[in-house]
Amino acid sequence: MSQLPSHPAPKIRKTPPMRAILIAAALLTGVAPAALAQSASPAPAQAAASPAAPASAFERDRQSILAQAGQYRVHFDMRENVSFRADYDPLEEKLSGGSEIVRLIHDQGDRISLQHILVMEHDGQSIVVKHWRQDWAYQPEAVLTYAGPNQWTLTPVPGDQRQGAWSQTVWQTDDSPRYGGVGRWTYDNGLAAWTSDATWRPLARRDAVRNPVYDRYLGTNRHILKPDGWVHIQDNMKMSGRDGGEPIAIVQEDVINTYDRSSAYSPKPGDDYWAATKAYWAAIRDQWDAVIARDGGVRLAEVGETGAVTGAPLMDLAQQLADGEIAEGDAIARGRAVILEATAAR
Repeated sequence: MSQLPSHPAPKIRKTPPMRAILIAAALLTGVAPAALAQSASPAPAQAAASPAAPASAFERDRQSILAQAGQYRVHFDMRENVSFRADYDPLEEKLSGGSEIVRLIHDQGDRISLQHILVMEHDGQSIVVKHWRQDWAYQPEAVLTYAGPNQWTLTPVPGDQRQGAWSQTVWQTDDSPRYGGVGRWTYDNGLAAWTSDATWRPLARRDAVRNPVYDRYLGTNRHILKPDGWVHIQDNMKMSGRDGGEPIAIVQEDVINTYDRSSAYSPKPGDDYWAATKAYWAAIRDQWDAVIARDGGVRLAEVGETGAVTGAPLMDLAQQLADGEIAEGDAIARGRAVILEATAAR
């Protein structure tokens, strides 16, 4: 690991979580990828993005997943391309970027979990936001999939589709579910790449807050390693199912999220937050898992600004814990109660 440059200790802003999320969103929108590229430290050259073939295909896949951990400048490029309705004009391209660390939560061999944490600065003070999480499972028997507004379902994976495959389940900032899919790692043409099956997903915040004509995505996800990081490529068909029946295609969108390794900023604020809150978040993950096992999925109200109705209270408890304003046991107990209340049968 390369030695990080010396940085002055940043002031950690005790910002209410929802305000921190909004500030981070504004910073992400306001920073152009070109500017981030200029400020990023160059990564050491590598012979190829694809890991050298180890003793087994399974281990090669594992190393490809683990290679996504690190410290990055992230560039986001989102563009709607083709409209399938005469009365809908595709949105113009949206470019943004930010600083993000990806930390390993656990590696259990056939189960790997990675946590993304945004580390931003605003007026000389640090803004840290726990971002999304990605869980990988080898030859899964089931995967948690999006089943339409406010509903996620444990979906069995047929035996012939499990062989050699990995599922990726993506979770919101509060560890509530977002989407899941199954795919395989391939190593053709010098690329280490994982490609999912067609995966239903709820609207991302960038769309949900606008109340658009579409209400879900049907997307294919690819994770591809590159010499200085990795890239997440999404091919999304934005769909509307509001009239009932089969969802109708509105517009196709490409999203390219590029993770470039960087030592141009200090990861310490993000790592400090994670050290202070990881036991709390482990308990929150366990509670979500218990609900999913109990119900065969999750019924949970979606909220445009935070992803789910649990977003604000669970993030707030974590920030109180990080700021020393609540005991860990109390935060965990209250967090579990938030999840149980939000997922109770109505």
